[in-house]
Amino acid sequence: MAQNTSHAVMAQRAEPADSLDDFPTPPWATRALVEHVIPDGCSSASLSALEPACGRGYMSQALAEYFGAVASSDIYDYGFAETRDFLGPVHAAASVDWVITNPPFRLAENFIARSLPIARIGVAMLVRTVFLESVGRYQRLFSIRPPTIVAQFSERVPMVKGRVDKKASTATGYAWLVWLHNQADAARLAWIPPCRKQLERDSDYLDSFLRPASSKQLQHDLFAHA
Repeated sequence: MAQNTSHAVMAQRAEPADSLDDFPTPPWATRALVEHVIPDGCSSASLSALEPACGRGYMSQALAEYFGAVASSDIYDYGFAETRDFLGPVHAAASVDWVITNPPFRLAENFIARSLPIARIGVAMLVRTVFLESVGRYQRLFSIRPPTIVAQFSERVPMVKGRVDKKASTATGYAWLVWLHNQADAARLAWIPPCRKQLERDSDYLDSFLRPASSKQLQHDLFAHA
């Protein structure tokens, strides 16, 4: 049988165990979270958000369009924000309204466990759809603390290693998993409608899009115990 070498299939996201998992999130996919998934009133200029795996800052910058204060960090210095290990002890006493990120796939469960106690309103994780599979993950996480909303993208979200690329394609499906502290209902399945054309901007792919999105005061409060 001939190998399927189509660009979309060959662009499936797979990384070694020690990888930094550097696949920046196209800004439109972050805007889709706020525009189509987070309930009304749960995002505003009066609220704060933490992006603890910010990489080059594509998600942080998009979040800054909706939240009044966005703190950003990453375990590796990409030149955008604080260099911090989110899974280290520094965040134990921190508190923000939201924790929102595209976590390294192999550490996603750890990111969720660390985020839930420090987020006042909620946690949103962008994950590959296959993250919902696995008996072990069901036993450790979903059976105990299921997300409030599972929001599946109806269109693909292309992610390219080390950059955002407007022309990229992918065979990987993504979903936003959202935990809301004030809602204890069973998980609700939702679909994010096709929205790339409405939420994407040409400037998202320019270097000028990446500018500091972090509130210095929020950064200071979060990392005060470093």
